[in-house]
Amino acid sequence: MKRFALYVLMALGLIAGLAAFQNSSVLAPKLTERPVLLAHRGLAQTYSAEGITAASCTAARIDPPEHRYIENTIASMEAAFAAGADIVEIDVHPTRDGQFAVFHDWTLECRSNGSGTTRDKTMAELKALDIGYGYTADGGKSFPFRGQGAGLMPSLDEVLGRFPDQRLLIHVKSRDAQEGRSLAQRLSQLPPERLALLMVYGGEPPVAALREALPSLVTMSAQAEKRCLMRYLAMGWIGITPDDCAGQLLLIPSNYTNWLWGWPERFTARMRAVGSVVIVAGPLVGSEVSTGIDRADDLAGLGQPLPGIWTNRIDRIAPLVKAAKP
Repeated sequence: MKRFALYVLMALGLIAGLAAFQNSSVLAPKLTERPVLLAHRGLAQTYSAEGITAASCTAARIDPPEHRYIENTIASMEAAFAAGADIVEIDVHPTRDGQFAVFHDWTLECRSNGSGTTRDKTMAELKALDIGYGYTADGGKSFPFRGQGAGLMPSLDEVLGRFPDQRLLIHVKSRDAQEGRSLAQRLSQLPPERLALLMVYGGEPPVAALREALPSLVTMSAQAEKRCLMRYLAMGWIGITPDDCAGQLLLIPSNYTNWLWGWPERFTARMRAVGSVVIVAGPLVGSEVSTGIDRADDLAGLGQPLPGIWTNRIDRIAPLVKAAKP
């Protein structure tokens, strides 16, 4: 019995040693380049994540403004790229006349002086709205962007035309598979070199439809990311990267990174080898909201090489990242 127990301990030691070797970053490519910087909604107004859900009107609870930009506008995207963003994230909704509007909310009442849903309006009707109308930092006593957002809601075509050589992450805000097929039809008209600079994420049905129509496109849905990471947790310890992880955008909350075999360098090398992109966000709050890396303290607290950073304040984070030693 003692001999059997010894054999078991030896076997467990060999397994632990194999796992340690397979997931050591000693032999992995070093992350010597600066992290890829992803600007959420361009250069946007920020807000506290405390107590919010996916249905919260974030425009009604913004922090006191430190800049003049309204999210998802051409100007906010220009400012984000100028500040140092490598990728800008935008939100899209289909319009009644077959276009895609770039706007965060499903409904119009929170941010604009309109009502109803984006998908029930034409692009011309949406452009007539003041999309700065609803922003307030003091509970409705003042509205610092009211009157400044008229005509600023862009179409996806406008964004693609304005930034022909820049990387974009497109957020499909529905769970409608037809929306994915419609977006795939539009994106399929782009040259391959332009399509290679785009990624798409959103609900499982539209993202699955996009992957079926455009297999080379890097995509993410919550369900696809969960499948990848759960199978990686089961297989990654012996150096196997699951097929489910290929061609994925992996948005990793910073409070979950240490669960990943070989984090950060070995994990990143494995994912890059199968065409995936790894971005670190702020910690997951509850079950619905992941924050951004938005402050110097957020960045310093990570304390390790990073493949990519998701931020709501590219103007703050980019200078810190560029100033850091590789």
